[in-house]
Amino acid sequence: MSAHSQDRESEKPPPVWSHGILPPNVRVGPRTTIIGELAFKRFYSTDPDALVIGSETSIDGAHFAIGRRGRISIGDCCYLDYAILLCESTIRIGNYIAIGWNTTIADTDFHPLSPAERIADAIACSPLGKGRARPPLACGPVRIDDYAWIGPSSTIMKGVWIGAGAWIEPGCVITRDVPPGARMIGNPAREITGAA
Repeated sequence: MSAHSQDRESEKPPPVWSHGILPPNVRVGPRTTIIGELAFKRFYSTDPDALVIGSETSIDGAHFAIGRRGRISIGDCCYLDYAILLCESTIRIGNYIAIGWNTTIADTDFHPLSPAERIADAIACSPLGKGRARPPLACGPVRIDDYAWIGPSSTIMKGVWIGAGAWIEPGCVITRDVPPGARMIGNPAREITGAA
């Protein structure tokens, strides 16, 4: 290989996804990278804009479990570290957001709540179901506004809005809206002021 061709080879931008070609309904901005072989293992969405990611965002080890009609948008300059995004409807993540490892964000419970419907759902999902439809699942969009920090091992539940600049301490379970700039701790999470 000539020195000139080696130079051209070294100028190539790194691949957007470390383990292959992105699904056709995923759009990614400049200088964004996705690392992890399991990122799209449970990616089933048929929406033309199922996953839209802005520029200069780093996604390391995340799982995008997106149902047939699910849509996720992630803004610019974000960092997701081994996060799990479970989406049947809508998850919107703004700009300059850090999401710590083992965090789960879900816009649905992924199962019915009543005992009879849970049994029907288990049968529909099993080999015994033989094409039975699952009962309807309740969904609620999740929105995380700019500059929020989500600590490791947190869980963000369906229908939650996290305001701009909010600080979610590690291990929180967020079941209701978080005001802008609030600092949250605990399970279920509660707002705190001052030092933890």
